[in-house]
Amino acid sequence: MKKLLASFVPALVLVASTGITCSAIAQTAPAPAPASAPAMASSALFDTFGGKAGLVKLMDDFMVRLLADPRTGPHFKPANQQRVKEQLVDQLCFVMGGPCVYKGADMKSAHANLDITKGDFNALVEVLQQAMDAQGIAFTAQNQLLAKLAPMHRDVITVQ
Repeated sequence: MKKLLASFVPALVLVASTGITCSAIAQTAPAPAPASAPAMASSALFDTFGGKAGLVKLMDDFMVRLLADPRTGPHFKPANQQRVKEQLVDQLCFVMGGPCVYKGADMKSAHANLDITKGDFNALVEVLQQAMDAQGIAFTAQNQLLAKLAPMHRDVITVQ
């Protein structure tokens, strides 16, 4: 079911998407928060994820998994991984209505020259779901986050 969800919810980091992928994020000058990722009116989702400490723990796990996965590792190995993690934490915190300010690049600029396919994007979403599962984050909370991140896929996927 989660793999099915990953194929239907083009969400990220991812981010991370989300400032989620590769070295462009770590080398890009700060920019205003992306318009496609509005903050929540309340921070209930942020609290569900354990606040900033919970997001740091999640992103630590997520980055290890991204680097280990043969589908996503090549996109992240050249990056300044500490900076990517920090930006992911701030971006997710912002998207969830937490007190953080995301100062990273907008998703379109950060991913413009990275040749990211829908398959690359979906792989990242699967890895994020694995990290959230490992952290014990409830499936409904995972879906709420993915729904908030989903609009970013238009700016992240650069190869049709």
